[in-house]
Amino acid sequence: MFRFAKAAVNITGQAARQVRYGSTSSQDFHAKYGTGLLLGGVVFCTAVWSYVLTQTGITWNLSPVGKVMPKEWREAEE
Repeated sequence: MFRFAKAAVNITGQAARQVRYGSTSSQDFHAKYGTGLLLGGVVFCTAVWSYVLTQTGITWNLSPVGKVMPKEWREAEE
């Protein structure tokens, strides 16, 4: 059991070192591309939803209040 615990601690130590020392590349990536990716995502999302709302002809499930009239009640004949 001691060997297993020692190996587990070693693995967590290695993971912590990778996170600590590997973070500079991720900061560089976000500094370089973060704003462009965010703006690209906003443009893409806006374009797709604009197309869906204007061109696909989907009937949206809006409220029928005031638009749908109930039928007259008919008594069942016995």
